[in-house]
Amino acid sequence: MADVLVRNVEKSIIERLKRRARLHGRSLQRELKQILEDAAPVTDEEARRIAEAWRRRFGDRTFSDSADLIRADRDR
Repeated sequence: MADVLVRNVEKSIIERLKRRARLHGRSLQRELKQILEDAAPVTDEEARRIAEAWRRRFGDRTFSDSADLIRADRDR
């Protein structure tokens, strides 16, 4: 992973970011990382590559419908 350094950020902005991080139960670093991740969503091509990797990983396996499992559990 790479590091990013942002210079000359006003103290008032840092304080707002710290408050925001506390509200989300995160460190300032984690909050800033989340903000950057939210600001840079994956492209369509990246999403296709990720989906294809999951398809290869799970192959031809089938999975049960979780709604059926939840209903069965509630009906007990």
